[in-house]
Amino acid sequence: MKKLILSMAAIGLLFAACESEKNEITQEQEIDMSDFYVYTDLEDISAKSATSKKSLTPCYTMNVLNRQLQENPGLEQKMYAIEYHTRKFITAKGKPTNPGGGGSGDTGSTDVDVLPIEDGLGTITIPVYVHVVLPNASDITDKQVTDQISVLNDDFSSTNTNLLPSGATDFINDATITDIEFNLITTYRHDDSRSSWGTNDAVKAAYPPITPETHLNIWVCNIGGGILGYAQFPGGNLATDGVVLLHESLPGGTAAPYNEGRTATHEVGHWLNLRHIWGDGRCRQDDFVEDTPSSDGANYGCPSYPSISCKDADMTMNYMDYTDDACMYMFTDGQRNRMRAVFTSGGFRASMLGN
Repeated sequence: MKKLILSMAAIGLLFAACESEKNEITQEQEIDMSDFYVYTDLEDISAKSATSKKSLTPCYTMNVLNRQLQENPGLEQKMYAIEYHTRKFITAKGKPTNPGGGGSGDTGSTDVDVLPIEDGLGTITIPVYVHVVLPNASDITDKQVTDQISVLNDDFSSTNTNLLPSGATDFINDATITDIEFNLITTYRHDDSRSSWGTNDAVKAAYPPITPETHLNIWVCNIGGGILGYAQFPGGNLATDGVVLLHESLPGGTAAPYNEGRTATHEVGHWLNLRHIWGDGRCRQDDFVEDTPSSDGANYGCPSYPSISCKDADMTMNYMDYTDDACMYMFTDGQRNRMRAVFTSGGFRASMLGN
């Protein structure tokens, strides 16, 4: 009898192991990468902005990515691997609670609710180096730098559901606290006579990032061309890793209506693997986040609610849109999960933890 019980127990363990392996295989098969893209049609970016009547270009990140992909043939494969890691993490840990569904009324909503994933990482603290590069680097005060870090911390740790318009009930459950915070380590000031730096990473070449494996580097300078900022996605060359901001976009700057520090929030979102909320490709292309509605392009100014495209009410108040600083105030749970995935084991920014 004892031998029979032991034999049955062994069979049970073998069956459990086989089921576990089967589940892992099934999970691998469920990672759908068919919609993944890296190159962006820049005509799609500019089409809607032509009517915005803005003299400033909110973000140049996708243009920079196109250039980097041309210069580095291996970058696309690296970004594919990072995206696969992200989707595998989200598939294993979290599912939408209301897939495909829920909204009603004039907005044509197809609301999807996503739960924040418990990833075991706790609060993620990102140490930051700021490089101020201007003819007179003291033109940016210490207070502006610390205020900028405060804006990042506020934006990444507040749901701001009290700011949502009365009709945007579908977005209440989407607004999130990312549990990501930023710690200013040092501000470096460089007096440099160059009047503008462009978007070819020249400022990074002149003043290289410091330990980018473990720190976020932010350059504050005059980019030129009315460009507010650009970032490098996970997977790029560490020698150019980080975020570049127009100096006038910092809190108290002169780049109104983009002078409350939200350019940094938007660009750090890219640095943490978020795409523009409209997917940079009209209704046919996605931002890889389940709880952000489809949109046909960027929104500008302070749109009234609802602003509808692709049969959905646009989430114009999302930090990854192009609205005025005063009118953007939320990330979603899906964006939270996506950003935090790059810090998980095997993630591109996992080495930042604990620094």
